[in-house]
Amino acid sequence: MDNVLSITTFLPLIAAAILAIFLRGEDEAAQRNAKWVALVATTVTFLVSLFILFDFDPSNTDFQFVEEHQWLLGLKYKMGVDGISVLFVLLTTFIMPLTIAASWGIKTRVKEYMIAFLLLETLMLGVFMALDLVLFYLFFEGQLIPMFLIIGIWGGKERIYAAFKFFLYTFLGSVLMLVAMMAMFTDAGTTDIPTLLTHEFAYEDFSVLGVHILGGAQTLLFLAFFASFAVKLPMWPVHTWLPDAHVQAPTAGSVVLASILLKMGGYGFLRFSLPMFPVAADILAPMMLWLGAIAIVYTSLVALAQTNWKKLIAYSSVAHMGYVTMGTFSATQQGVDGAIFQMMSHGFISGALFMIIGVVYDRIHTLDIDAYGGLVNRMPSYALIFMFFTMANVGLPGTSGFVGEFLTLVGAFQVNTWVALFATSGVILSAAYALWLYRRIVFGDLIKESLKSITGLTGRERAIFAPLVAMTLLLGVYPSLVTDIIGPSTEALISNYDTALAEAQTGAANQTADISH
Repeated sequence: MDNVLSITTFLPLIAAAILAIFLRGEDEAAQRNAKWVALVATTVTFLVSLFILFDFDPSNTDFQFVEEHQWLLGLKYKMGVDGISVLFVLLTTFIMPLTIAASWGIKTRVKEYMIAFLLLETLMLGVFMALDLVLFYLFFEGQLIPMFLIIGIWGGKERIYAAFKFFLYTFLGSVLMLVAMMAMFTDAGTTDIPTLLTHEFAYEDFSVLGVHILGGAQTLLFLAFFASFAVKLPMWPVHTWLPDAHVQAPTAGSVVLASILLKMGGYGFLRFSLPMFPVAADILAPMMLWLGAIAIVYTSLVALAQTNWKKLIAYSSVAHMGYVTMGTFSATQQGVDGAIFQMMSHGFISGALFMIIGVVYDRIHTLDIDAYGGLVNRMPSYALIFMFFTMANVGLPGTSGFVGEFLTLVGAFQVNTWVALFATSGVILSAAYALWLYRRIVFGDLIKESLKSITGLTGRERAIFAPLVAMTLLLGVYPSLVTDIIGPSTEALISNYDTALAEAQTGAANQTADISH
C-alpha cells in the first residue's frame, strides 16, 4: 500500500476533523455518534497499520516504507520505520480502540473528548515514524497539548495542578532537546535522521569555565536529549509528575499515558542517544545503569507505602521503566532486545491494570484501597483477570512481563554485576506490593455496604480485556514474535555502537601517540 505510514498516521486526525465540523449538539444521540466515530476510526487505523507489519522485512535493517516530501521554508516531511520503531506503531494502534471502548461511560463534552484522543493518536504515531528532526520535535511536543487537555478537563479534583505539572516537566525538558537539535543541524548541515545516524559528532574532551567535559560535544548533546527523554520515560528522580498525572487523569488518559506516552522516552534513547552519541553514552552508561536500578528499587518501596491504588500502579510503571533504562544502556543484544520487549509488554499489562482500576472506580468512585475488599464474592471474573495481570506485572514465567525483565537483567549482568544484583531485588519488591494490593482489594469478607450491590463485568468490559490477555500470554510463551522483528535492527544498532567506540578509542590512541612524539 502506497503512503501507508501517512494514511495510518492521519486517519485519526481526519476523523477528529469530521467530528469537529459535522457533529453538533450534546444530546445522547450526538454523544453516541461521537463515540462510534472515534471507535471506528481507531479500529480502521489499527487494521491499516497491519499492512505495515505484513509487508515489513525484519532482515532489512534500513528504514522501510519511506515517504519524503518538501515542505515550505525548506522543511522536510519524511516518515519511515525500522525494526526498532515498527512495533511501537502497532502498539499505539492496538491500544487506542481499547481506550475509546473504555471511555464509553464519558458523559461530559464527549465530542471534544474523542477529538482530543484522536488528535493524540496521530501525534503519537508521528513520533515513532518521523525521520526528520523538525518533524519529530513537532510530533513529540504536539502530543503534550491533547494530553494536557485530557487531564485538565476530564480529570479528578486536582486535575489542574496535575495537568500543569505534567506539561511543565515535559516541556521544560524538551527545550534543551530543541537547543541540541539546532546544534546538530549546525554541525551536520541537515535535519535528516538517517543521515545524522551516520554522522560523527565531535567527542574530543574540552573544558568550559574550568570544568573538564569528557566526551566533548557528544556529552553535551547526550545530556540535552537526556533532559527530555528522562522526564518522558520517566526516570528517577524526575518521575514525580507521573503519579499525580495518573491519579487525576480519566481511566483512558492513564491507559494512554502508561501504555504509549512513556515509551517515547525509551524510544528516544534508542533512536538518538545510543546511536548518535556513542562515546557519550559509553561514558555515562554507569550513571544510566544505576539510575535505572535505583528507579526499580526506590519506586517499588514507595509503592508499598501507597493508600491510593492508582498511585501504586503509577509507581509500578516507573519501576518497570527502570528495566528499560538499564537494558538500553547495557548496550548488549539481550539488554536492548529486553528494553524494547519490556516496553511492549508494559504497554499491555499497565494498560490493563489501569482499566481494572477504572472498572470499579466507575462503580464506587473512590481510589482508596481501604474502601475495597472481598470483590471476589461479587465479581469473580474480574478477580480472575486482576490476578492474571497482577502476576504478569510481577514477571510470572509464561507471561510477557517475565521475558522483558529477564532479558534486561541478563544484559545488565554482562556489564555490571552489582547493578544487576541490586535491580533483581526489585522483582521481590514488585511481588510484595502487587500481591498486597490484590489481597486488600479482592480477598476478605464483603463487609463494605457500598460493595454489596456492585455489579460484575459487562460484555463490553470483557471484550476490552480479552485482547490484552491474549497478547500478554502470546508474547509470554512465544516471545520470538517480537524478538524476530527487532533482532536484526538491534543487532545493527549494537554493532554500529561498538564500531564507533572502537574508532574513537583508536583515534584517541593515535592522538596520544602523536603528542608523545
